[in-house]
Amino acid sequence: MTEPATHHRTTADAYDAMAVRYAALPRDDLASFPLDRAVLAAFAESVRADGPGTVAELGCGPGPVTAHLRDLGLDVFGVDLSPVMVDLAREAYPDLRFELGSMDALDLPDGGLRGVVSWYSVIHAPPRAVPAYFTEFRRVLAPDGHLLLAFFESGGEPTTPFDHKVTTAYLWPIDALAELAVEAGFAEVGRVLREPHGGERFRRGHLLMRGTG
Repeated sequence: MTEPATHHRTTADAYDAMAVRYAALPRDDLASFPLDRAVLAAFAESVRADGPGTVAELGCGPGPVTAHLRDLGLDVFGVDLSPVMVDLAREAYPDLRFELGSMDALDLPDGGLRGVVSWYSVIHAPPRAVPAYFTEFRRVLAPDGHLLLAFFESGGEPTTPFDHKVTTAYLWPIDALAELAVEAGFAEVGRVLREPHGGERFRRGHLLMRGTG
């Protein structure tokens, strides 16, 4: 089995095993985080300003962020690697579309999306695999399409693995992740760093990017 296939299988199996417990967590998490909501709102406003178009949340899990984006006025669907997560999302939000797929090999046409949201979904990818994800995001987005990344931020330290509750994840310095996105054909629009809140362990990073045409 190749390294990407091994990584995908490990991640999907881990989320399948945790899916019911994971989906039982509160679905109004965003209610406690005004900065997170503001980032999503800024992304949605930017997409809407360009006119009609479809957005994909990649790595959507049980679907709450996909539903939030819908509530912000976007035509959105979700994609996830875990079959159990996709089933739970379809059950929870039957009015929304959810598909099984890998973020680095999407069954989507070139340039067909106005926006992509990766909300803590590249965190499990080994660092050397992340450029392939960004290349695929760029492929499926319109030339000037919008990208929103959310991730665990390392506070300036090098990219570091940590014991995520589902499977190994990585802390990223925001500058390094932004640089990889730029190398894939994106320009940075803005960034937000949020300090840990409540029981959170790590700082949260958010990058708003746009295709350079």
